[in-house]
Amino acid sequence: MSKSLSKFFLIAVAAAMILTACGPTATPEATEVAVETEAPADVVTEEPTPVPMEPAELEIWVSGRVSEAGPPPEDWVAYQIIQDELLIDLELVLLPSSAGDQDTKINTAAASNSLPDLFFVSRDTLYDLVQVGLVAPVDDLLPLMPVRTETHYSDPNRNALVTFDGQMYGLPDPGQIPMTDGLVIRQDWLDALGLQAPTTLDDFMTVATAFTFDDPDGNGQADTYGFCAFIDGSGLSNMGLGPRFNFIYGAYGVAGVWNLNSADEFGLNARDPRFMEATQFIRSMVEAGVIDPDWPTLSKDDFRAGWKQGQCGIMSENFAALANRSNYAAFDENNPEGEWVVIPPPVGPYGDSSEGVIIQTARIYAVSQRAIDEGKGPAIARLLEWMATDGYMLMAFGEEGVNFNLDNNGYITLEGIDPELAWNTSAMQPLTQLANMVYIFTDVELQARYQSHTSLNGRTIEPLAFLAGFSEQPWTEATGSAIINPPANAADFTRFYSENLVQFVLGQQDLNEETWAAFLEGLDSLGAADLEAVAKQDLIDAGFLR
Repeated sequence: MSKSLSKFFLIAVAAAMILTACGPTATPEATEVAVETEAPADVVTEEPTPVPMEPAELEIWVSGRVSEAGPPPEDWVAYQIIQDELLIDLELVLLPSSAGDQDTKINTAAASNSLPDLFFVSRDTLYDLVQVGLVAPVDDLLPLMPVRTETHYSDPNRNALVTFDGQMYGLPDPGQIPMTDGLVIRQDWLDALGLQAPTTLDDFMTVATAFTFDDPDGNGQADTYGFCAFIDGSGLSNMGLGPRFNFIYGAYGVAGVWNLNSADEFGLNARDPRFMEATQFIRSMVEAGVIDPDWPTLSKDDFRAGWKQGQCGIMSENFAALANRSNYAAFDENNPEGEWVVIPPPVGPYGDSSEGVIIQTARIYAVSQRAIDEGKGPAIARLLEWMATDGYMLMAFGEEGVNFNLDNNGYITLEGIDPELAWNTSAMQPLTQLANMVYIFTDVELQARYQSHTSLNGRTIEPLAFLAGFSEQPWTEATGSAIINPPANAADFTRFYSENLVQFVLGQQDLNEETWAAFLEGLDSLGAADLEAVAKQDLIDAGFLR
């Protein structure tokens, strides 16, 4: 690597490390982005070109399906199959669950030109790596994996996300189901205190106060909080406090980072006075003590451990992380009478309400230029094609006959399976850590992944019912924000934006019109106006703004 490139990445790594230490954390999900626009290049789906199967060693970095679970064991059956049938010696590394930590690990490897052969990457980091030539175009790999190309890489909207100068520089797998996270409340706490679910922000504060100070669990201890959250933001489309607080900004009509209502209105939502008002409301929650005081430093796993222990009364959570059997079990054991229900996002002072922003998603994998230079492209394509064909069920659900069976209609069943070995138990989750590389949201997948189950007190827990409830709420469309490319100083810009919001809500700096104006001036000194101008034109060209 040239001295200039090394210097660039050393600076980027330092900035990323500072951001990770001082700024927000995020879930792997927060790093997934996508667009709805015409693809600059068509996907090639013709018959694969015959390529001799040469032995290869591949190192891949992936974002695991379950952040709380570890990597597959050393004796994982897939390793031997991949070795014997594909002639690939696979080294698998799980990336950290935090998006910021993921970026730091990738940027550190990039600085020493030691990126793995295939790796999960955020769109912003992909953009940076493309600019300095450390990731390779993948167009030539597509004909080598025709089935995977058809099932994973035939969506022009996702492909546009990774296309630069007419070439695809990433493999955009299907991302999350949209509208997966939403507000839920402890119905049993409402019942215990004789309260109704909040419908306005004022109601929200009233209920949150009661949940914090009126002993809703009846244990005589001050160990509950009205609202629980953690900082879950990363990148230009999700910086700041992140989606766990978006329903509050949505109550003021400014959900998300960007205003995409029209070309005339486009810009940072922070320029809207209502954004400052929403930030003031969050500050009032902190001052009133109705939010877990550790929220600025909690990891996603810490946050989830808290609600499973019974500390939280209201939260914004992912439907599967909340209600899947393996995730719900700890909460059920600690709170056998506990009951979570979906509530609409509260209405704010101007009549607005929004659960958050919708950004259609993709999970991006990049191929390092070094891997292509070393002739590993065919092996990478071979591995990915196997995952989409013969290896699909193994990656998604484990071993048939051991971790799952199929019924007469081809659906996953656990009949005849040792309950301790069932694919969806906590102990077996390391076996499906690569499932996000194969999921394409078929009905078989959804029914298997989100099965109903019975709680300890006999209630039916239906994960897909929570998903349906979230999807019925008002949302703010923001898919276009995914194509806003980061500026050269993206780490400084996002850190400044996020750190100031945290300081405002924690009372570490005054929050008034003067200090907010100074905050906006600081953003402009870091190039906000120029960023908005470039982004606006890109969004107009892509058809997102009119």
